[in-house]
Amino acid sequence: MATRLQKLSILIPVFNEVGTVAEIVRRVRAADTCGLEKEIIIVDDASTDGTASVLAELAKDSDLKITSHPYNRGKGAALRTALEKATGDIVLIQDADLEYDPRDYPKLLTPILEGKADVVYGSRFTGGTHRVLLFWHYVANRFLTLLSNMLCNLNLTDMETCYKVFKRSCLEGITLNAERFGIEPELTAKLARRRYRFYETDINYAGRDYTEGKKINWKDGLAALWFIFRYRFFD
Repeated sequence: MATRLQKLSILIPVFNEVGTVAEIVRRVRAADTCGLEKEIIIVDDASTDGTASVLAELAKDSDLKITSHPYNRGKGAALRTALEKATGDIVLIQDADLEYDPRDYPKLLTPILEGKADVVYGSRFTGGTHRVLLFWHYVANRFLTLLSNMLCNLNLTDMETCYKVFKRSCLEGITLNAERFGIEPELTAKLARRRYRFYETDINYAGRDYTEGKKINWKDGLAALWFIFRYRFFD
């Protein structure tokens, strides 16, 4: 195990998750990080549902770094803000909606800590327990992953996954631009262009539908087509 990797920065972008944000913080705090010091960074992307009040209460705890945007900008912008505050050797992206389980952290971290990988993605499609839901979302995810793989010369099964873990040094000299969910193909393309070692592991996934607050929609899927080409060839 690489002893120089001492600290994990967990980035949590939040938008209108009043019912889940306190619970995801509890789960992240309880998660096994393989002995790494834990840094939790939360960015409220101008929530309007009372999330800010919950975060104000959580901010009383010194182990959290919490900041907010004055207006809604999107997941990509929230992650860029969080990255500016990250000081860990390894970065892990965690959504605030309880779809992804922090108990999977050891599987995500181990390939990096063992010196095998620079980047690890958690796949919803290679095993693990998952909720059966939204066939057309599945089809869209697989198509976008296939297209991304073709252009980036990778064989990922889930490019759009939230769980992306990488050494913070992998982003040195990289400028991220995506405001919304384009951050997923952008990170993939720009990391792949640098020929970092990618690994993938199965994760558990408790997906939700739109009545439960799911935010990504068909417009984001169409936008992802452009982002895959843009960030592979033009950015």
